Amino acid sequence: MRRSGGALKVSVVTPSFNQGAYIERTIESVLAQRGAFDLEYLVVDAGSTDETLSILRRYEGRLRFVSERDRGQSDAINKGFRMTTGEVVAWLNSDDTYAPGALDAVVRTLTRTGARWCFGECPIIDERDAEIRSAIARYKTWVSRRYSLRRLVGRNFIPQPATFFRRDLLDEVGPIDESLHFAMDYDLWLRFARVAEPVFVPQPLARFRWHGASKTGAGYRAGAWECFRIASARARGVERLALPEHLLHLAAQLAVYRLLDLSRPR
Repeated sequence: MRRSGGALKVSVVTPSFNQGAYIERTIESVLAQRGAFDLEYLVVDAGSTDETLSILRRYEGRLRFVSERDRGQSDAINKGFRMTTGEVVAWLNSDDTYAPGALDAVVRTLTRTGARWCFGECPIIDERDAEIRSAIARYKTWVSRRYSLRRLVGRNFIPQPATFFRRDLLDEVGPIDESLHFAMDYDLWLRFARVAEPVFVPQPLARFRWHGASKTGAGYRAGAWECFRIASARARGVERLALPEHLLHLAAQLAVYRLLDLSRPR
């Protein structure tokens, strides 16, 4: 990709499998980004059998894609990281979207502060792009403004779609743990946090889509327990004092999500 006079290159990877109902909105949200950066966009598809590939072909020349069997989402993301070359890296799942101006805000923040990673606000949306569960998003923003490593051990509040990092940080801590199925992002954030403190960007950078067919929507219980196991394995010294808090937060989270599921129109 041609460089624009020394501008940072941002590489976005989208792991994909049979998300034809949503992936075009994901793609459009990435390609609509504007700012003083170069964009490299790669979709790593696992051999979708729905309309995904026909959608991707319509965007050839504006993005790259590969479609082949893989060992799951974490494998696809790691493959995408290896196939891209940007100094700033992120992944955006095939049902989530970026907010307008997100990448420009990220590049400006990383350039101004010298930070190695950053994250921002992330509203939750439904199948029709309507905002839902706003209290959860507001709570995560409240905690994010008070970031500390101990708080991160105590709960997973950093929204994956709204998180961006420098490639040299990823190279330092290593790739995503492919043995994890739900909370691979949380594990990566804890490893990042050991070597660099993030900067919080106080604006929406992405939108996380919650729907019954999504991996998180269908498996939030398993994901919550995986987070706790990761926190238990990664905590050191006095950080372990945050583990009971994490367990209490897990119980409250499961109760709230269960109530939200029960109140959701069928």
